[in-house]
Amino acid sequence: MKIGNVTLQSPYVVAPMAGMTDTAFRRLVRRQGGCGLVVTEMVSSEGLVRGIGRTLEYAEYTEEERPVSIQIFGGDPAKMAAAAQIVEGMGADIVDVNMGCPVPKIAKHNAGCSLMREPAHAASVIKAMSNAVRIPVTVKMRAGWKDDDRNAPELARMVEDAGAAAVTIHGRTAEQSYRGVADWELVSRVAEALTIPVFGSGDCIEPEDVIDRMASGVSGVLVGRGVLRNPWILAQAADIAAGRARRQVTVRERGEFLCDYIELLLNERVNEGDGFRHFAPGADRPAGVAVEKTVARGRDRWVINKVRALCSWYSKGLDDGSHLRSRVNSAQSLGELQEIVDEFFFAASHDTAARAVAAG
Repeated sequence: MKIGNVTLQSPYVVAPMAGMTDTAFRRLVRRQGGCGLVVTEMVSSEGLVRGIGRTLEYAEYTEEERPVSIQIFGGDPAKMAAAAQIVEGMGADIVDVNMGCPVPKIAKHNAGCSLMREPAHAASVIKAMSNAVRIPVTVKMRAGWKDDDRNAPELARMVEDAGAAAVTIHGRTAEQSYRGVADWELVSRVAEALTIPVFGSGDCIEPEDVIDRMASGVSGVLVGRGVLRNPWILAQAADIAAGRARRQVTVRERGEFLCDYIELLLNERVNEGDGFRHFAPGADRPAGVAVEKTVARGRDRWVINKVRALCSWYSKGLDDGSHLRSRVNSAQSLGELQEIVDEFFFAASHDTAARAVAAG
């Protein structure tokens, strides 16, 4: 299938999830197969335009991830157009607009899902962006802002007219947040009404869920929490769609995924060099060895925190998964984290060839 002039080899997409779907995680999901597109964590249009370093980090990607979409958020048409041009200049294949985030700190700035409260203004954002760039502009929205005002069908038609190349509908309202059940009947109605590709999202936990949702008439499916629990879900869905038995994932493979994730995170921070040399304003910077120790400690804490966040999802459904979460959350060093991964995933499978996690 195609979004504008961008060809997707699979209709299954890694959905953007703030703080979770970083470049390391996206690369590893790509390597498992079955993934047609990855979308970055949401990036502030304001931060992009102002060139804020932390914002630019969220937009980082590698060639291995292509095709890749960078998702931005904001409510000012001119700034969103300027941010889209920056995204295009970064070489991204697609620029996606977040109209689905229900988090108050985003919504209060007339961004995220709050744009759905003003459909005409939301459409003006898409029109400004579409006129500013040559790459496809896509939109991810929810069923609506309030449960009693599910205006996604109306807004989807408006953004299509404004130049959007594809639309994704998450079947919950902002009021629901992540509670209740996604309304896939509404998603299906949008898919039937539009001529551009329509993707659906919500409640895809098992690969069979992904296959079932494709039958609703959508062009593709975005998977968020399901891929955090099971990074092989897209590959397994592709197996089922092709008439093959879905691949089985061993305990050892799950452990290797975590090891690879940690290694990629460590390599990112090693390559960044000064990435962790941040000190309080006016404070004296340590020198020499003290600086390197500060960098290493900061890097290690960052990696441990990333693994903790992932394991809050990754451990669900595993035998004794709550014990794994508890131990990872208490880890104080990379060495301790390595021991936990080895004991849970490798020793448990009686595999004496347990991999070591590089400690940097």
